[in-house]
Amino acid sequence: MIEVKELIKDFDGHPAVDGITFQVGKGEVLGFLGPNGAGKSTTMKIITCFLPPTAGTVVVGGHDIHQAPVAVREQIGYLPESAATYPEMTVEEFLRFMAQMRGIDGADTARQTDRVMELTSLREVRGQVIETLSKGYRQRTCLAQALIHDPPVLILDEPTDGLDPNQKHEMRQLIRRMGEQKTIILSTHILEEMEAVCSRAVIIAKGRLRMDGTPGEMAAMSRYHQAVTIFPHTDDQGKLKERLAGISGVETVEYTGPRDGTHRYTLFPQTGKTIHPDVHSFLEKQKISVDQVFVERGRVDEVFRRLTLGDEAPVTGS
Repeated sequence: MIEVKELIKDFDGHPAVDGITFQVGKGEVLGFLGPNGAGKSTTMKIITCFLPPTAGTVVVGGHDIHQAPVAVREQIGYLPESAATYPEMTVEEFLRFMAQMRGIDGADTARQTDRVMELTSLREVRGQVIETLSKGYRQRTCLAQALIHDPPVLILDEPTDGLDPNQKHEMRQLIRRMGEQKTIILSTHILEEMEAVCSRAVIIAKGRLRMDGTPGEMAAMSRYHQAVTIFPHTDDQGKLKERLAGISGVETVEYTGPRDGTHRYTLFPQTGKTIHPDVHSFLEKQKISVDQVFVERGRVDEVFRRLTLGDEAPVTGS
C-alpha cells in the first residue's frame, strides 16, 4: 500500500531525510520511530504531499506523489502533530465541514459524520464547541476528520501526545482495531506505544534508516534478550555472583543492590545459548531461596539508544 523509495529531503543543504526506503502492507501498523529531529514528521509530510522531496518518491495505493498527488491524498487520512481545527465550531459542525471538503455531499455527509463520531466515541460531545473540549476529545476530533472519507491509509503523527494514561489506552485500542482493515503509519518516540500497537517498526536517526523489523526482532537485538534475572533472599558478600558465573552458558553476571533490602543478579548468556533451565537447576540443587526469577525478553529502549546514538550498520528484520 505504501512504498517509500530512496527518499531525500534537504533544507538549505542539510539532509532531514537521507535515502530512506521501506514498504508498508495492507493490515500493517508500522511504528515510525526516532528521536526528536530524526526526520519522522518530514517523511510523513512528504508521504501526504504536504512537502515535495528533494529526490526519491513515494507510491501510495499505486499512485505516485509526483504524478498523481490528488489521488494520493484521496487514499490518506492524516493526523498531523498538533493538528489544527476551527475552535469556534462544534464537533459535529467541524466534521460535516471536513466531509464537504473531502467531496462528500448530501445525506452522505450526515452518514459519514455519524460513523466517525461513533468510531471515535464523540457522540456525547457532538454539540460542544471544540475550544471547550479536553485534550483527549480534541485529539479524537482531529482523528475523526482523518477518517471522514474512510481512507485505506492512515498517517498518524504522535497521536497520543499530551493525553493522560486512560486516553492513551483508548487511542491505542482504537488504532489496533483500525489496523485490522487499514494500513497505518504511526509516528512516535514512545517505545511502549510501538510495542502496544505496532506489527512492525522502522527506526530512523539523523534522517537515515537504522532498523526495519518486528518489535520482537528489535527486542532480540538487546543484550538482555534471554538473560535471566534473580532476586535471592540473602546475599553472601559477593560469593553468589562468582558461583552464578560458573553456570554453563553464562557469559557475565551483573549485581545490583542492596536496594530496599533486595539483591538483584542478572545473568547474561553466551551468544546463542539458552541458560534459564540451567539457572533453575542450579538454584534448586544449591537450595538457594529466591523471591523471583524471570527471563528477560529484551529491552527495546537499550536497542533504540544503541541504534540512534551509535554508528552501527542498519538492521533489517526477516
